[in-house]
Amino acid sequence: MAMAYQIGPEDVLDIAVWKNVELSRVVPVRPDGKVSLPLVNDIQAAGLTPSELRDQITQHLAEFIPAPEVSVMVREVHSRKIAVVGAVKMPGRFELRSPMTVLEAIALAQGLTDFASRDKITVQRMVNGKSVSLPFNYRKIADGAAQDNFFVRPGDVIIVP
Repeated sequence: MAMAYQIGPEDVLDIAVWKNVELSRVVPVRPDGKVSLPLVNDIQAAGLTPSELRDQITQHLAEFIPAPEVSVMVREVHSRKIAVVGAVKMPGRFELRSPMTVLEAIALAQGLTDFASRDKITVQRMVNGKSVSLPFNYRKIADGAAQDNFFVRPGDVIIVP
């Protein structure tokens, strides 16, 4: 079963309260992970799934309006980022809008420079609070070894020496 999407900072949410236009709005998740809504004020959104946030908002609004019907949709995903650093043409942070392999992430950074160490690329990933270094051999992939071209995860840093 796929993990339910967890809301993160900078995501944009569409929060609708049925038959209540004044309370419905499109809100960005602030860097502190909260969203501001009428009546509810600041509420924690980051780390929750849309349905968990919907339940929280419904509880808060129930103090003011009878049996509120709330929907929460993620309109824009901006919280899932990866970084590509080192010997690439355009190092930087990139948004992970859909599943992406290491090779696609390098392509997003405009590819390797002429002096990149193609067989010494690593992916730094946090696993259970520890930083893990995963080797990635660009040469092998270029020769067609697809199984080594794994998917990146939010927070990964691809280092090209």
